[in-house]
Amino acid sequence: MEENEVQDQLQSIRSMMERSSKFISLSGLSGVLAGVYALVGVALAYFILNYTARAELLGDFPNSPVPALLFIALAVLVLSLITGLILTLRKAKQKGQNPWGRSSRQLLYNLAVPLVTGGLLSLILISRGYFGIVAPATLIFYGLALVSASNVTYKDVQYLGIIEIALGLFAALLPGYGLVFWAIGFGVLHIVYGSIMYFKYDK
Repeated sequence: MEENEVQDQLQSIRSMMERSSKFISLSGLSGVLAGVYALVGVALAYFILNYTARAELLGDFPNSPVPALLFIALAVLVLSLITGLILTLRKAKQKGQNPWGRSSRQLLYNLAVPLVTGGLLSLILISRGYFGIVAPATLIFYGLALVSASNVTYKDVQYLGIIEIALGLFAALLPGYGLVFWAIGFGVLHIVYGSIMYFKYDK
């Protein structure tokens, strides 16, 4: 009986240490919704690019699609962030975890450095006309951000990050298929990952 009590106490201490050192309030549902937003964004981008290509073939010279594509990407990012913030705050409240504690600040820092770097690099590439490298760059830097963030949250995030990096490297080999890789990386993988996280940790 005493041994069981000791094991229970050790388990409680281990759980408390994990709760204090790791941010465990990430919402799986927010990942699913982010994937849906990304697929809608890719569909809109595909339509715009096709329209531009058809117009050029007919001898028309429409405005550059780049501003519209950047707007779509920004809209998807903002919607994903807002959704993630709302659902994460709700989950943190349910778990009794401080949504702005040391672990959450460390998580944001680990995410922000690779993401901001990748975002700035992507803007530079776009301004220079290197559009074929943008998809690989965004996927790779996003994957690096996830691997970095996995140190202070669920380990599952690391696996998603590694897959995103591998996908980005494949995208670099096939620069003409950027939208396809974006749809897989930011759409399909997010839906699959978010579903796994939801049933594993949120239920």
